[in-house]
Amino acid sequence: MQALLADGRLTPGVRVPSERDLAAALGVGRGTVAAAYERMRASGHLVRRRGSGTWTATPTEAPPLPFTPAPSPAGTIDLAHAAPTAPAEAVTEAGHAALAALPAHLCSAGYDVVGLSALREAVADRLADEGLPTHPDEVLITSGSQHAHSLVARALVRPGDRVVLDQPTYPNAIGLVHDSSARPVPVSLERSDDGTLDWDVRALAAALRESTPATAYLVADQHNPTGAVMGAATREGVVDAFRRHGVPIVVDDSLRDTWIDAPPPPCLGSFAGPRSESTVITIGSLSKTVWAGLRIGWLRAPRALVRRIATTRASDDVAPPVLGQLMALALLERHDELAATNRARLRAGRDHLLRALPAALPDWSVRRPGGGMALWADLGAPRSSALAEAAPRHGLVLASGPRFGVGGAFESRLRVPYTLPLDVLDDAVVRLAATWDDLDRAPSVLTTVV
Repeated sequence: MQALLADGRLTPGVRVPSERDLAAALGVGRGTVAAAYERMRASGHLVRRRGSGTWTATPTEAPPLPFTPAPSPAGTIDLAHAAPTAPAEAVTEAGHAALAALPAHLCSAGYDVVGLSALREAVADRLADEGLPTHPDEVLITSGSQHAHSLVARALVRPGDRVVLDQPTYPNAIGLVHDSSARPVPVSLERSDDGTLDWDVRALAAALRESTPATAYLVADQHNPTGAVMGAATREGVVDAFRRHGVPIVVDDSLRDTWIDAPPPPCLGSFAGPRSESTVITIGSLSKTVWAGLRIGWLRAPRALVRRIATTRASDDVAPPVLGQLMALALLERHDELAATNRARLRAGRDHLLRALPAALPDWSVRRPGGGMALWADLGAPRSSALAEAAPRHGLVLASGPRFGVGGAFESRLRVPYTLPLDVLDDAVVRLAATWDDLDRAPSVLTTVV
């Protein structure tokens, strides 16, 4: 059970079988199970609740550390963030186009709380092309997808509420739940017989039934950090489960266009249908297909929710910057071209890292993702946090596996991005191997990040 909790396949807050039932299922004496349960209660992995049995837990309930590495010395290689470098020519041209278009907007105050109408129309057209018919009034422009998620959380989540999350998931989504004084409800992805990952519809339905969450956050395409893609049949089941329980889903489509081997199924929001439009709230940005430095994103939601968010935005960032929106508008006109170029770079990086990493670290195991921006490496030992602590001594910045999970899970995992130039990836792998070797020579004290 401790191993299952460590790698995220068993999540905190799950009721375990009684001592008698588990002993019968395993064919061992009840005393053996009772002794194991007692050891896990002592270590904090199980808790007994009066009148309701024994439940899985984690040794500490501390919130995760912020996913923001400190400033690093020159020459440090950043493997903590997975994002592309900018297509310099395209971004520069978009800047010139934005400056040329800016004078037409200078006669206003520049406070358009929902965003420029032309950009909202362009985003709506983009979503319609993905199979999700959208009116511009259903779009609100934000400062990136994380900002969009934050605005939705402010509107829908109250202190003490529960929020369903993938397990593992994007670290800043976990951080947002804690910042909202809410409680994360992690639901593990399941691995099929052929080794592919998908979402467990029955587990999600059980979480909805038992925890009555305020909302959920899912990454259905090129999942961060595993690269998994939710199957079409699974999408139907997920949307149906959330519809039946009346719980809205925030689906992050920021990575949708980073597929490499094959395009994903239609976007999750397209499975909701017009009668249940409030079931799925779609957020996205240009950060993963163009450049994160633009800080332009959006959310697609029912008109009533967009208006509700807009009225509360004044205490946040008031309105998105006009110049950045004009740049985004110019870049969206070239989105297909830029996304294709980005995919070619990602394919080269992925294939290169799939050769380099096993050669340098043969005890690690990695699976070939069909898209996304990183490998989700299995270290074969629970040393991810120790590795991340030691990495700066070798000029590396890493994001340890537990940052991507609730309750200290994934101590045997490490996300390794392939977004850097190939020669930099080679250097990073050499440094990573040296750091790993140092752990064997002088093991550090393991500090679990939860």
